[in-house]
Amino acid sequence: MQFITNGPDIPDALLQSHEEGRVVFFCGAGISYPAGLPGFKGLVEDIFRLNGTVLSDIERDVFERGQFDATLDLLERRLPGQRLAVRRTLAEALKPKLRRKGATDTQAALLRLARCREGSLRLVTTNFDRVFHAAAKRIGQTFQSFAAPMLPIPKNSRWNGLVYLHGLPPRFTSGKSR
Repeated sequence: MQFITNGPDIPDALLQSHEEGRVVFFCGAGISYPAGLPGFKGLVEDIFRLNGTVLSDIERDVFERGQFDATLDLLERRLPGQRLAVRRTLAEALKPKLRRKGATDTQAALLRLARCREGSLRLVTTNFDRVFHAAAKRIGQTFQSFAAPMLPIPKNSRWNGLVYLHGLPPRFTSGKSR
């Protein structure tokens, strides 16, 4: 089925599976670009800049191999204040620019699209930002959030919400979100 002229042809079986709650939507950092947020590589660069430091030789080697999580782990071990220092700058680097045109449009669309016929939300993100929360507030929608390592049981009867695979900052780790 085509929903828009020259748009993709969506197989009927996929549409039926979606209505039955058997489709899961996955999304990553690209959906937050309109809100001015970086991808993982840019985020690591921002964290180093905000901490007033540069990559050490070993950090640069790991970074250039695209192992951004390992790069941050090495930084946490090196900095005074370690993990707390990195988390503070992480929160600063992930402040979205919500006044930008289209900043929350993709998240709002996904919050609507990823709901099955009964209204259960089946959405997973690798993002560590709060743009979904801003989008939900904008469209008047609530959702349950699950942040790693506390993930839901992946059964239709037990999973209704947004899964943050990499977690969320502490004040957004549980409960209903708006």
